Amino acid sequence: MFYRIAADGLMLMHLLLIVFVLLGALLAFKWRQVIWCHFPAAVWGTLVEILHWNCPLTHWENLMRHNAGQAGYSESFIEHYVWPLIYPAGLTLEIQLGLGAFVLLVNLIVYGLLIRQWQQT
Repeated sequence: MFYRIAADGLMLMHLLLIVFVLLGALLAFKWRQVIWCHFPAAVWGTLVEILHWNCPLTHWENLMRHNAGQAGYSESFIEHYVWPLIYPAGLTLEIQLGLGAFVLLVNLIVYGLLIRQWQQT
């Protein structure tokens, strides 16, 4: 039971990390200090997508699911949980590169706006 709850909690944290990677820079409009957490997370998230790295959170979740007697999954978190909601056919390398580029673009835009705002104050 503990491993199942831990795996579900880790899955939720994984999802929150993905949202933070994509939109966390927006928090810097209110709290500048968030940049010190967000920038490395955004770099990591972009590299994971573009270079097709395995995220350790996926490995840890699978490990906990196996310890709970559940089946893990072999694909990435996005492929397993998020992608079927958007494109049931599966994640291709081209789409994964596009997701990485999208994360990079969103963050470049937000950081550009932040820099411009800070220069005006």
